[in-house]
Amino acid sequence: MGYRTRLRAVFGLLKDKGSLIKTTLSTKRHKASARRVILRATTHGSSAPPSDHRIDAVIALGQSSPATACTCIQAVMDRLHRTRNSRVALKCLYTIHNIIGKGSFILKDQLATYPSFGGRNFINLSTFRDDSDPKASEMSAWVRWYAGMLEQNLSVSRMLGYHLNSPPRSKKEKIMGLSNSDLLKEIHLLINFPDHISAVPDSLYLQRESLVYEVLRLVSEDYRFVQRETFARVAELGVRVTSLGLGLSLSECIEFLSCISRLEGCKERISLLLVNRNRNDDFWDSIKESKANLVATVENKEKEGNMVVIAVGDESTKFTGLTELYRLESRARWVEF
Repeated sequence: MGYRTRLRAVFGLLKDKGSLIKTTLSTKRHKASARRVILRATTHGSSAPPSDHRIDAVIALGQSSPATACTCIQAVMDRLHRTRNSRVALKCLYTIHNIIGKGSFILKDQLATYPSFGGRNFINLSTFRDDSDPKASEMSAWVRWYAGMLEQNLSVSRMLGYHLNSPPRSKKEKIMGLSNSDLLKEIHLLINFPDHISAVPDSLYLQRESLVYEVLRLVSEDYRFVQRETFARVAELGVRVTSLGLGLSLSECIEFLSCISRLEGCKERISLLLVNRNRNDDFWDSIKESKANLVATVENKEKEGNMVVIAVGDESTKFTGLTELYRLESRARWVEF
C-alpha cells in the first residue's frame, strides 16, 4: 500500500469518527441514531462488505415507524451521493440492495419513492469517479455498473408489481391475460437486465475482492429471478406463435425474434462474469427452441405471401425474405438475425 493510499485510509477513518461524533451531539435523536447505523455499515476503514449484523441493524430500522424508515433511506442516499470513495459507494449500494431483498414493506416503499418530491428512485451514479489511485478508478466503474443494476431491479419490480425476490406466486393467469404487445413490452424491459449485466467492467479480476464478490452474489440472485419471469413470458408467446386465436402477426414474430436475439447476445458475457453461477441450461435450451420455432413460423408466413412494413422516419421498408429481416432497436441500431 503506497503512502498516498495509507494517508487516504487514515483520513477516511478520521472522517467517519468525526461524523459519528457529530451524530452524538445532534438534538434530533431518532435521525442521529439512524445515521449512526448507516455510517457503521459503510465505513472507510475496511474493504470488506458490511457484516451481517451491520446489515441487520439497517434492516431493523424499517421495523419501527415510517419516520425512522424514511430517515434510514435519506441517510443511506446522502452517504451514497456525498462520498467520493469508491468502496464506500459500493457499500452504500450493497446496503440498498439488501434493503430491497430483506427490508420490510415500509422500508422498501420509502426507497421506491425517494426522493419524496419526485416519486421515483434516484440512484443515478453515471458520473461517479474516484481517481485517487488506479485501483479506485477501476472500482469506480463497478460503482457505476452496480448502480445501474439496482436501477434495473427497481424498474423491473415496478413493471411486475412486486419485488423480484418476492415468494413465487401464481401469475400464469395474469400473463395469459396480457395482449401480445404488452407481453413484448415486458420482455423488452426484462431483457434490459441481462443487457446491463453484460456491460460489466473489464476489470473482472476485482471479483477476488470480497466486496465485489458479494455484490455479484446478489446480482446473480436477481438474474435468476429475471430468468424466471422472462421464461414465463417467452413460453406464453411461444404458445401464441401458432395459436389461431391469439396468434402473433408477422411483425410481432419479428419483434419477438429481435428480443430473443438480443437476449442471446448477452449470454457469453454473462457466462464469463457469473461463471459457475446460474448456468441454467434449461432456460437457454428453451430460448433456442423458441427461436427455431419463430424462424419456421416467419418462413411459413412468407410462403403465404405476408410481409411486414416497418416505418423509419418518413420512409418505410418492406421485408419479404428471412435473410432481409431487420429490427430497429430502441437504441437506434440495426440488428440482423
